Amino acid sequence: MSSLWSELERVLGEVQKPARYIGCEDGMTVPDHHPDAAAWLLLYPDTYEVGLPNQGLQILYEILNERPDAVAERSYAPWTDLAEVLRREGLPLFSVDTHRPARDFDILAFNLSAELVYTNVLECVDLAGIPIRTAERADDDPLVLVGGHCAYNPEPLADYVDAAVLGDGEEVVGEITEVVAAWKAAGGGPRAELHRRLATVTGVYVPSLYQATFADGRLQGVRPVPEAVEAVDVVEKRTVADLADWPYPKQQLVPVTEVVHDRLNVEVFRGCTRGCRFCQAGMITRPVRERPADQVRTMVSEGLRRTGYDEVALTSLSTADFSGIEQVVAETVADDACGQVSVSLPSLRVDAFTVGIAAEIQKARRTGLTFAPEAGSWRMRQVINKLIREEDLYAAVESAYSQGWRRVKLYFLTGLPTETDEDTLGILNMARRCVEVGRQHIRNPSVTVSVGGFVPKPFTPFQWFGQNTETELRRKVGLLRDELKRDTKGYRGVQLKWHDPRATAIEGLLSRGDRRLGPVVEDVWRAGGVFQEWSEHFNLELWTDALERQGLTLEEMVYRHRTEDEAFAWDHLSAGLHRDFLWQDWRDALEAVGLEDCRWTPCYDCGACTGYGIEHVVASAVPPAGGSQGTGQDLTAGGEVPVMLTSRPDTSRPDTPVPAPVGGA
Repeated sequence: MSSLWSELERVLGEVQKPARYIGCEDGMTVPDHHPDAAAWLLLYPDTYEVGLPNQGLQILYEILNERPDAVAERSYAPWTDLAEVLRREGLPLFSVDTHRPARDFDILAFNLSAELVYTNVLECVDLAGIPIRTAERADDDPLVLVGGHCAYNPEPLADYVDAAVLGDGEEVVGEITEVVAAWKAAGGGPRAELHRRLATVTGVYVPSLYQATFADGRLQGVRPVPEAVEAVDVVEKRTVADLADWPYPKQQLVPVTEVVHDRLNVEVFRGCTRGCRFCQAGMITRPVRERPADQVRTMVSEGLRRTGYDEVALTSLSTADFSGIEQVVAETVADDACGQVSVSLPSLRVDAFTVGIAAEIQKARRTGLTFAPEAGSWRMRQVINKLIREEDLYAAVESAYSQGWRRVKLYFLTGLPTETDEDTLGILNMARRCVEVGRQHIRNPSVTVSVGGFVPKPFTPFQWFGQNTETELRRKVGLLRDELKRDTKGYRGVQLKWHDPRATAIEGLLSRGDRRLGPVVEDVWRAGGVFQEWSEHFNLELWTDALERQGLTLEEMVYRHRTEDEAFAWDHLSAGLHRDFLWQDWRDALEAVGLEDCRWTPCYDCGACTGYGIEHVVASAVPPAGGSQGTGQDLTAGGEVPVMLTSRPDTSRPDTPVPAPVGGA
């Protein structure tokens, strides 16, 4: 393999932000490629500044490069200007570490954390000089793998990927490496044989070994093809039992150009038991596995010293639930060796946000806070099992304003099951009340309300729900806009932003779609539909035209309710959750019945612990101050990062960075 740097250097002056493509980060590895090693190119299918902070990619990058039988480099989706230049000059996609051609690697592994990047996957594969369809690839073409949250329903990309990896990646990448390295050592062979070998790895789903059947315009099921003896009926996810065994990343990359979330990130635990019914991340990452507090402190102190950052984010899906979180925060802020340090706590419960914590975590600097009540009424929060009472939110907001914060952001979903206009308008009532609380402490407090359209996700109780139409979501946003205009004085200090309902419709299409959507994704890509997660590039007409050519409609694929026994495109995959548990939780939601956090209550038999022989790994058997799930996980301290776990991914998981927002005004 040889570097393309001399050719690239000649043309990078023609593109925006050439620093996206040069590498050279502190912590970067220059691997020693050799014939016996499986060569991985880890790709994030969005821009460098969005993908570089992704913890999942950085973790796998380090783990693979520590192995003697593997090497790993990184790549990101080139912006449209560079893609045009590469095609004009006949240059391929390349790694940012050593600028090697992508097709010289054995494996191209994509992190899928959002549905709207699917066309970017095809763009990257095509720029690599590889046929986009699996069936058209030669025996010596690289494997195309996908992982991340969207891999729990990879069927829209089934014809384009060689394999999808379900669950935690730390262990499974080593087993895939062993399969590929042994394959290379034996001189290779037919690609179909390599597919069969990959299928023997737990957590690896090989779409070519399965077939989907349809009747009367609907999916009947996905089953192994008769000759695929290696293919199991249900592919189980991979779960790392003990995070203490995986203290990564040890050498977090420090970029040479501006990126989102430019700070040290340390994952404190994985999984969540809060049971928010809209939240795919909380469902598929069960059970809870805490990192030892001593290891967290070590990773923080060493990471800050090495990187030079003055901000650290302690990440998880519900950071306040981490045993001893207050002590870890206090010790981090008090560590004089690292200078003045800010601590961000994504997903801190509002009842845990006290005056003391507010003062402690912002000793270095005071930035914005984001709370996520998710719904505007107590009834709706019971429906979605986000059991936060308004007095908890107002107490948290008061704690913030009393310590000098001037602005707060509130995140809500609209289009939730059983939602009424009264529930929708309750969003602004909560915002107005928060401003009133702020005025007791400061002049001109600011509250920004951010509203996103709800997208039902696989392996959640809401997977049976018929998503609100684009028209209905627009109407609900209009209700909020009209109310603000009607009483500008009463809502002084309240600002409204929203996610584009058109993009929400397509996210919903891809979230629960089946293999029939593969040609739709390809049509949109061929029509120039890349970077659809960016507002300046999203084009609804490309999607509706492609659907029409395939004889499909949004009404059938997105907006209708599903029946109890209807086949899903992911029934042959497992996140460890019993289907009957999810169905009963869906029925409970319709009755507005909430469930307490199972970390502190008897087991609900969801299947996550019993199916994997791993119970919740926590350092304390006593619930934190504030009780059990009388509240929820809903605050980001020290930044403006919304804790959104539905139509956009959540940054607190190491494999899910937030892409650039679509829409809003």
